[in-house]
Amino acid sequence: MSDTESRIEASFAPFRERMQAAGLSESAIRAFRGSYAALLAGETGMIPEGTIEAAKDLPCADALTAPEAGLAGELLKQTVVIKLNGGLGTGMGLEKAKSLLPVRGEDTFLDLIARQILRLRGQTGGDVPVFMLMNSFSTSADTAAHLAERFPQMGGRETWELMQNKVPKVLAGSLEPASWPANPEQEWCPPGHGDIYACLAGSGWLERLLGGGVRYAFVSNSDNLGATLDPAILAWFVESGMPFAMEVTRRTESDKKGGHLAVRRRDGQFLLRESAQCLKEDEGSFQNIELHRYFNTNNLWIDLVALKEALEANEGLIPLPPIMNKKTVDPRDGSSPAVVQVETAMGAAIECFAGAGAIEVSRVRFAPVKTTSDLLAVRSDAYELTEDFCLRLHPDRKGQPPHLHLDQRLCKLVDGLEKNFPHTPSLLHCRSLLVHGPVACEADVVFKGDVVIHNHTSSSVRLKAGVHEGQISVG
Repeated sequence: MSDTESRIEASFAPFRERMQAAGLSESAIRAFRGSYAALLAGETGMIPEGTIEAAKDLPCADALTAPEAGLAGELLKQTVVIKLNGGLGTGMGLEKAKSLLPVRGEDTFLDLIARQILRLRGQTGGDVPVFMLMNSFSTSADTAAHLAERFPQMGGRETWELMQNKVPKVLAGSLEPASWPANPEQEWCPPGHGDIYACLAGSGWLERLLGGGVRYAFVSNSDNLGATLDPAILAWFVESGMPFAMEVTRRTESDKKGGHLAVRRRDGQFLLRESAQCLKEDEGSFQNIELHRYFNTNNLWIDLVALKEALEANEGLIPLPPIMNKKTVDPRDGSSPAVVQVETAMGAAIECFAGAGAIEVSRVRFAPVKTTSDLLAVRSDAYELTEDFCLRLHPDRKGQPPHLHLDQRLCKLVDGLEKNFPHTPSLLHCRSLLVHGPVACEADVVFKGDVVIHNHTSSSVRLKAGVHEGQISVG
């Protein structure tokens, strides 16, 4: 062992001990060790603009044709659908899995996902495609109880659960494990969704899937109901022989701070650059949606044989570029010790597989819900629920979602949204909606064009049934 390796191992020893005591797998420990070594070496994870070129001229999914039924059925038998389901939606005031939030009537995200899978299984006449949820310790119990009650045919959690790991927070000064006796849970943090590779390996699921004849994985977020298993894209991916592929879509102004696809100059390899990896002086280029035009949808296609080979070639880990997030050990206490939360993004694996590629998809495959503004939009008629239980932007929107800015003092949390909008308005023909101050939206309200509501009083503006457009000012 070299002097550098000995120093890394000595510094990492207390982290290893803590993770082993918590029952984490060796794959999870190795993955975190790789990120910690980068932190110890002073790596920032930054990707300067001068080291990359813009991605361009990608194949387009809209030009693909669906495979014939026999081939589609065979490919579905070889595929697992994995939904990332670890988020609590705390930013919207939730204390349970965000996927349990009603999105259409009484139907939750998880209900619609289950119906998507059951519909596909109805077409294949069996238990394929395989379905899995990557849960966190915070979402596991609620998710299992919900599926057991509403969809017992999906099976018990031993058939579908992939449990996310956790990693220690690192003290910013000493780079030692953070300690917070007042609340020991605050000593840990999620490792980011890049953890999926360590989870698959460490849980034994990778071997079980491959042993069961499953070779391909389609991974997406549970809050993105547009991300269904598309046989045409699956067939394209299989025929391409790629080890890994990312679905990307054209960036809009609302996506300019999100991760974008790029090409590394030195070797022509695709990579993903997140905002946390952008130098301050490069922010203009990062947010230039004409230059860096492709946004990562977090819909990924993975050849599990290639994943196993990559793990074996890299001592059991995928060497994802780390993202160093600077926080305090207790996020609600700004005076608590400064820490570094080391995370990884699963899409960043595109730079870890030679021959990895990307495909451009339309916005119909990208409708995530990160805020209550997003939630109001997908609950409205700007999105339609298709016969295959996919929630997609209505064709009349011409690929452009409505641009919503709700009063964050009043509508940031779901309770506040539903107090101001007890009835979901029509947004089908609404370009933008800006709301400042309290409102009370009655049934059958239609917003059209660009709507601005300024209420400078403490009493709610009552929005009655009918068409509303232009500016509404009160007080």
